[in-house]
Amino acid sequence: MSKKPRSLKRRAIPRSLSVSLAGIRAGGALAVDGAMQKLLRRDSSSEDSEFARREARRFVNELGKLKGTYVKIGQMMALFGEHFLPPVLAEAMHNLGDQTEPLHWEAIEPVLRASLGDRYAELDIEREALAAASLAQVHVATVRASGERICLKVQYPGLADVIDSDFDAVVRMLMLARWLQAGRDLDDWLESMRTHLHNEIDYRREATLTARMAELVQAVEVSGVGYAVPKLHTRYCTDVVLALEYMQGLPVTARPVAELPLERRNALAVGMLELFFYELYDWGCLQTDPNFGNYLLRLDDRRRKQAQDTLVLLDFGSILDCSDEFLFHLRNTIDAGLRQDVKLLGDSLVGLGCLKENAGEEARRLFADFCLHLLEPLRPPADLPAAYLNSAGQYRWAQSRLMHRAGKQAALSATSRHFTAPSREFALIARKLTGVFTFIAVLEAEFNAYDMVAAHIARWRERERLGKG
Repeated sequence: MSKKPRSLKRRAIPRSLSVSLAGIRAGGALAVDGAMQKLLRRDSSSEDSEFARREARRFVNELGKLKGTYVKIGQMMALFGEHFLPPVLAEAMHNLGDQTEPLHWEAIEPVLRASLGDRYAELDIEREALAAASLAQVHVATVRASGERICLKVQYPGLADVIDSDFDAVVRMLMLARWLQAGRDLDDWLESMRTHLHNEIDYRREATLTARMAELVQAVEVSGVGYAVPKLHTRYCTDVVLALEYMQGLPVTARPVAELPLERRNALAVGMLELFFYELYDWGCLQTDPNFGNYLLRLDDRRRKQAQDTLVLLDFGSILDCSDEFLFHLRNTIDAGLRQDVKLLGDSLVGLGCLKENAGEEARRLFADFCLHLLEPLRPPADLPAAYLNSAGQYRWAQSRLMHRAGKQAALSATSRHFTAPSREFALIARKLTGVFTFIAVLEAEFNAYDMVAAHIARWRERERLGKG
């Protein structure tokens, strides 16, 4: 007897109730533990106690069991929750994996038939999913007329109907558990996250942005590396199906990549960083999800010391279109960081909403120190820490352990009474930059980035002078 197709809409009330009850239980335990800590006059706060950590892990485990949209929402909370969740819960959220099992073919086939109509008969679709995530799964198909293999990203049935109610259920649970404190800043953040979630299921938007990025990367020239974006097959794109060229490659963590000569790993790393600065200084739209699964490496002959490898770019559902004002302040922040101009850096952070206008010198210094720390690899060669350079004076990205050090600095900043939760846009950019730096560190690249970044800034400054932004 075949299994019943899994449905997102089925048992919606028990799902919400399960989350709410788990939150109340854990939140209540957290409150009781806090009282006990005070009664026993222990130095550690309730948020840092082992009991609180255990309850946070218990809740996250329950959230993970619910799968689907709840996992996606939990992952978003993990990315942004450090700004408004207790540290113990934010830490536990980071362990929320996305090991989603694909829907049975019997549940996906009706979606494809209804969405594609007569075009369904033009494709030979593999019944077994190539990959599955919390919001969609991918099937390989062959266009019968041409023999071309394509990928069909299929949105789960009923997703659009439950995404808001599931989001509200998680927020309601966090409120009931007293893990979230109501306020205008929180409301703004939650609405931003809701918008981000809706963008990820807007396949028309993603198709448009995929085509746009494919056109933009064609103009980028980096020695030793090229860029590729899957070609859209618009005939088979719908509101719930995204049809793309089938592309193969290796993840950055693959052993053959690690075994490449340093020159080729450097070229791939430079290509990744160059792409980020094109997005920021030239195009004004950034792919904000640096998940390694969104990139593939298509390698040339691995025996060669120098070659033309390709960085394959996937998944443009998380593209952020930034306002001109936001871009101006963000570009200034990086420029000021490279020149170690603390005054301009502070003003730019105020413009980004990361510092209050009346922030004192202590607050400005604290946040400036964090930004200077994070931008360390981009400094002029003479200003790079000698401890992290090779014999040729090049920055050793992996050995610097930059992300570990920057994380400690960020934690220190967050404990300051001057701390202001940054905008969603700034948090997304910081997430992207740390992802890019981590990608480069995995490649164990050794190179200095100042000349590259300075060239982008110089071109932007010239456009600003000419009034072309």
